[in-house]
Amino acid sequence: MLMARVQGSVIATRKHPSFEGWRLLICQPLSASGEPEGSPQVALDPHGAGLHQRVIISSDGAATRLAVGDPKSPARWLVVGIVDEPEGGGRLAS
Repeated sequence: MLMARVQGSVIATRKHPSFEGWRLLICQPLSASGEPEGSPQVALDPHGAGLHQRVIISSDGAATRLAVGDPKSPARWLVVGIVDEPEGGGRLAS
């Protein structure tokens, strides 16, 4: 799991059927110091995170496919929480 900041949303007129009804967010992973680190990821958002909010994202594709209800879905990243106040830096212990 990683701490990330919501940079925007994805608008898609055509998408995989398993993404129907899901919000897609562009999430920028953050380093322990809160600086951008690595490439932005597109994550499914079941929590309603807003622009520039800090979120916790998981790359557990199996859990994400289970959440969308399709074992063949290309989904990989999932917002698993919205951060109120960070503790101990930007990266979570896995």
